[in-house]
Amino acid sequence: MSFFGLENEISSPTFTIVNEYSNEKTKIFHFDVYRLEDSSEFYEIGGEEYFEKGICIIEWGELILDALPKEYIHITFKKDDNDETLRTLNINSYGEKFDKILGGLI
Repeated sequence: MSFFGLENEISSPTFTIVNEYSNEKTKIFHFDVYRLEDSSEFYEIGGEEYFEKGICIIEWGELILDALPKEYIHITFKKDDNDETLRTLNINSYGEKFDKILGGLI
């Protein structure tokens, strides 16, 4: 996340559910919802309130699909079958909010 000036600060939030990072301009909330039973637990921790506060990155987001905002970007990673060090990213936009941003990247 060097774009945000957070090069050495990133760690997995596996045991804390969410880690917060910020700089002068942006707040980033990095969730790992793997240990949640369902989206009701996400609501119980106030997870949906973060969507309006900054950028939310959610690992295992498919476990809480019904709690996600109507518009979001979904990124999946796939290991390359021939080269263990390579990953293919599949990026999709849901809703129109991010279509223009992704159109410039893809």
